[in-house]
Amino acid sequence: MATAITTAEKTEKQPMADEKPDRKPQRIRVDDKFKIFCGTANEPLCDEVCHFLGLTRGQALVTRFADGEAYVQIQENVRGADVFVMQPTCHPVDMHLMEVLLMLDALKRASARRITAVIPYYGYARQDRKDKPRVPISSKLVADLLTTAGAHRALVIDPHTAQLQGFFNIPVDHLFASPVLVDYFKKLSLPNLTVVSPDAGGVERARFFAKKMDAALAIVDKRRVEMNVAEVMHVIGDVNGRTCLVIDDLIDTAGTLVKTAQALLDSGATSVYACCSHPVLSGPAVENIINSPLTEVVVTNTIPLSEAAKRVPKIKVLTIAGLIGRAIQSIHEETSVSKLFL
Repeated sequence: MATAITTAEKTEKQPMADEKPDRKPQRIRVDDKFKIFCGTANEPLCDEVCHFLGLTRGQALVTRFADGEAYVQIQENVRGADVFVMQPTCHPVDMHLMEVLLMLDALKRASARRITAVIPYYGYARQDRKDKPRVPISSKLVADLLTTAGAHRALVIDPHTAQLQGFFNIPVDHLFASPVLVDYFKKLSLPNLTVVSPDAGGVERARFFAKKMDAALAIVDKRRVEMNVAEVMHVIGDVNGRTCLVIDDLIDTAGTLVKTAQALLDSGATSVYACCSHPVLSGPAVENIINSPLTEVVVTNTIPLSEAAKRVPKIKVLTIAGLIGRAIQSIHEETSVSKLFL
């Protein structure tokens, strides 16, 4: 067996993101039947959530054989426990997906009472329909895999489409990162603010944001030429002389974002900010952001940033550990999750 990639051991050291949760850590009544585990995709976020709740991370060993095959062992008793497994399925997507599936299966076979898959970033969510002949509906397949592996319920943050909840045959709690982002931009007090949706599919998200910010709304009409390539057409709404805030669920190569920012500036906007829940930032994304006219790009820590992205002054990271922690607490105590967004 190859050298272990990581051993998720109980630790007192809790790494934090750039921004601390607005609320103080929750000290809930803890017993040995409430446990949180994670894979290797985003251990710092899991540690933040555990710190917020006054817990220590569950002990789990994740190693790989010489050929890359994953091996998982839960290293503490979980019989009869309410267990949460946190793992964003970010790059490398397939490796992290297999890790969470194996952890769910191990917990199921160890007789955990209830298993909740906490997926801060849900990979394959963009493939949610048959838009071409002979293509899979990958987000449905991943939902089936999580359920078959042993998840009794799921907790996801800002999936690419809300319809993803319908792909599960188990309860799904859908969290929004918007409250964390709204709080940040309210403190900036940007003048003459207009919230911009980069496409028609994101209008509902942008409308919610605009309402919370008491701001105007605009839409960028774009046409996608091919995968990861979009051509911005024109701006719907008046942005002349205004500060624009582009909001999306994720930033992948940042090509669309940069073209959107330029289109807004060409239409008279004074400055352009951007924010998203999931900083995928693949390929030339970091370079695109550095060379773009964007003033600032605000993201959350659902996905850990690369070392190159961490060095970019334009990129600001906010933590959602408090939001996830409160949601996990509500699920464990069987109280309302929707109250977090009232």
